[in-house]
Order: sequence, then structure tokens, then C-alpha cells
Amino acid sequence: MGKFMKPNKVVLVLNGRYAGRKAIIVKNQDEGTNDRPYGHALVAGIDRYPRKVTKRMSKANLKRRTKLKTFVKVVNYNHLMPTRYSVDVNVDKAVVNKEVLRDPSQKKKARREVKAKLEERYKTGKNKWFFQKLRF
Repeated sequence: MGKFMKPNKVVLVLNGRYAGRKAIIVKNQDEGTNDRPYGHALVAGIDRYPRKVTKRMSKANLKRRTKLKTFVKVVNYNHLMPTRYSVDVNVDKAVVNKEVLRDPSQKKKARREVKAKLEERYKTGKNKWFFQKLRF
């Protein structure tokens, strides 16, 4: 079977705190590593989705409602469900990687980087499905 867990692929997180959230694979490890001897991926996703906006809303209201909250996490492949979609968001690999997750201040910086990239993508109006809450 071919490898389909590739960077920029949209996945659904199935277990844990972020269950039901959409995420993008930043880096995948099919074979695993010494500390994690199973297939896993570093994912960046949306914790709080942007809210619905209409034409009549004020600029301040629009700004408030288009904000989103992100997360960066290493997840086992068993807890990820791949989708047919991919989002080409270029996340800086120097800022967002597995080593960064150990230090809280660097992790916060990585989340901020992901948030900036995803909000930028949201404002272009592309990949609308990715920025909508999953109904289940």
C-alpha cells in the first residue's frame, strides 16, 4: 500500500483533547523513532474555528469573529484519519518541529506561527471546508 500520510495533507484528529478537529500534517514519520517506535506525525490544526460572518457586521466584529486558535502536536497515526484534501500552507520548519514542543515558550511561538499562516489562508477564501467546524 502506498504512503498517503504526507505533509500538507488534511487529517481529522480522532482521540484526545483535539478529537474532531481538523489538522494539517507538518512532518510525518512512517517508521517511527527511538522515543516513539510507531508511525506518527507532527500536526498543526485548528482548536477554535472562526465564526460565521455576514455583510452587515462592523469591521471590529469581523476582526473578532475571524480569529482562530491553533494547536501543534505529535499524534500517532492510529489517532488520525486522512482526508482527500490538502492545504498548501508553508509553515516554517525551523519554528515548528518536534524539538520545539519540549519548551513551552518555543511551543507558544510555533503556535503563533501556525496561527498567522492559517489566518492568512482563511482570509484568502481558499479551502473553505478546512476552516469550518466538523459536524458529527
